[in-house]
Amino acid sequence: MASTQDVLDLMRQVAAEVITPRFRALSTGEVEQKTPGDYVTVADREAEVLLTRELTRMFPDAVVVGEEACFTNPSLEFSLPGTRHAFTVDPVDGTRNFVKGSPDHAVMIAELVDGITTRSWIWQPEHGDAYVAERGAGVELNGHVLVRDEQPRLPLGATSKDSRHGFVGGGELAPVVESAWSCGIDYPYLLEGKVDYLVYKNVHPWDHLPGALMVTELGGAVRNFRGVDYTAAWTGPGVIAAATPEIAETVQRLWREP
Repeated sequence: MASTQDVLDLMRQVAAEVITPRFRALSTGEVEQKTPGDYVTVADREAEVLLTRELTRMFPDAVVVGEEACFTNPSLEFSLPGTRHAFTVDPVDGTRNFVKGSPDHAVMIAELVDGITTRSWIWQPEHGDAYVAERGAGVELNGHVLVRDEQPRLPLGATSKDSRHGFVGGGELAPVVESAWSCGIDYPYLLEGKVDYLVYKNVHPWDHLPGALMVTELGGAVRNFRGVDYTAAWTGPGVIAAATPEIAETVQRLWREP
């Protein structure tokens, strides 16, 4: 069986071949919108094809569920909880940033066994950072054990929801800031202590499974607004990722999402 390092090497190779050469070099015909504001590029499509092909070669019995494949066939997303062995693939997380020339984008993969996330990878090509997690074994950043940098402050959160920027929860929270518009950047911010929680409205497994495993491996919590732990079976709306279960509970109480 291919190792954790083998999968990371694959992600780096694919990024070097088809993502990085397009960074700040996309032509008009190489960018589309699947829905208003939801971008897809030739880099997304080519990277997903390569990652899917090689993961299938490495793990012949596994199902590979990619973001772009699910846009064509939405039923794939809902098959994950009942699959014996599967991988999710987000070929370019933060495509909007990628299109705008921002380095804040990532390649993300999660491995599931019987619907439970067992390993996950986040590779940030322009930042050169690799986050890898294995259930029960913690998180590594560039091959070194990652320890969260705790900050003495009111819980600081990030979200893409404009109406919540500056929200302080009656003084129990620090003013909410804008997210990076990429789970592959946001979750590492949480892992390293740059923020204390994240709130998302849209929930897809390729976006959240990789970071969710990492957060829980560091003692945090990822839950929906009903207080139920996040799994591949949850498709939203809404999820809270927090550095501690206590912060998750506070945000759930104050945010008042449905």
